[in-house]
Amino acid sequence: MKTAHQALLDWAQKTPDRIFLHQPVDGQLRQTTWSDAANHAACLAGALRAFDLEPGDRIAILAKNSAEWILADIAIAMAGFVSVPIYPTAGPETISHLLSHSGAKLVFVGKLDDPETTMAGLTDAIPRIAFPYAEIANCQYSWQNLIDDNEPLSQVANPDPEDTMTILYTSGSTGVPKGVVISFRAYQYASHAAAESANMSSADHVLSYLPLAHITERTCTAGPAIYCGAECSFVESLQTFRHDLKRAAPTVFISVPRLWVKFQSGVHAKIPPRKLRLLLSIPILGSAIAKKIRGELGFGNCRQYGSGSAPISPSTLRWYYKLGVDIGEGWGMSETSGLSCGNSPFDARKLGTIGSPVSGTEMKLSEAGEILIRSPGLFTEYYKNPDLTAEVFTKDGFFHTGDKAIWDESLNAFTITGRVKDIFKSSKGKYITPVPIESTLAANSHVEQVCVMGAG
Repeated sequence: MKTAHQALLDWAQKTPDRIFLHQPVDGQLRQTTWSDAANHAACLAGALRAFDLEPGDRIAILAKNSAEWILADIAIAMAGFVSVPIYPTAGPETISHLLSHSGAKLVFVGKLDDPETTMAGLTDAIPRIAFPYAEIANCQYSWQNLIDDNEPLSQVANPDPEDTMTILYTSGSTGVPKGVVISFRAYQYASHAAAESANMSSADHVLSYLPLAHITERTCTAGPAIYCGAECSFVESLQTFRHDLKRAAPTVFISVPRLWVKFQSGVHAKIPPRKLRLLLSIPILGSAIAKKIRGELGFGNCRQYGSGSAPISPSTLRWYYKLGVDIGEGWGMSETSGLSCGNSPFDARKLGTIGSPVSGTEMKLSEAGEILIRSPGLFTEYYKNPDLTAEVFTKDGFFHTGDKAIWDESLNAFTITGRVKDIFKSSKGKYITPVPIESTLAANSHVEQVCVMGAG
């Protein structure tokens, strides 16, 4: 098994001068080669080892996506510690709880939308390391000083595949944060599965903008880039998103339904739907217009598109398909280390399904129709919650996902029908499953988000 930090060191040896990371700062690009990335991570790992920490101690990362986020995550593993990502949008009380529950001994602090409010959740008892951005204050240590003042760690950690790499906190559908423990094996497997699904190579370029505190971005964007030797760009801010997307011109682009709909609305604001349908139907001209729209969206070089985190309307998928944007829909969760099942490439017969399991993943339905899953990507446990851990695993190692589905043998595809706990009774005693109703409502272009629930 090759860890992400071992993969980074390998690429630094093979292609030292190739650009790995593109970080926009004040409108300019700060680029990092594979060699520099490996050196910075190794110096940081050396600095972390100099703190009074024990192997396996937790180190938090509280920051928006950036090149430093990736390198901090790698340095933590390289030094033999465990990363604990925290959403940069989390409130002070949540941040304080997660730091306490995880027992974090250090915290990296990076780009934040509201630093003063967010950092109110930190405590002086936990030393803070600032990423190299001017707006970050009140930290005891600086990124650049730690790199400059420490030699690269010569003996990097060589973890067992089952050792813990990271702990992800997710509220799921209960609202109570759970620490999902992900091993090195699970991360590597999930990253390779995503890379294989997208046919990724060192010639590819990805854009990391979905939260790295979420497993999808870690194993479907960052992980594949590291293992495949691909380039990775970032977004400076929400205001510069479209500019940064166009500048990056990714070859692989993963997004969520809400953003796909926003892109679509932006196109319709310039070209009314009826007029666009007419133009696209004209031979030759239609292809030229579709190509121009893809370029305006930032997809001029893109060959692989994906959508996840929530169901996407089949009508939205069909609309993009007519533009030459072939969106594959993926399904997974934090407990499965991300992508577990996928529906790609575009197949009109499979719209509305989540497709079939990725290589190495077993999925089956319980008698109640719940998806049970077993794979090398499964999480190890819920941190400090053995009772819940025991509750969600079967004796033969399958995980209760909580999602209900049906299987269509002719399509070789699963279709999500709802959550086990979502079903409710009407006043007349009839059982109601929200998902089919939500899917019908979501097909309306005027509906951005929808949630169907029982009264009371």
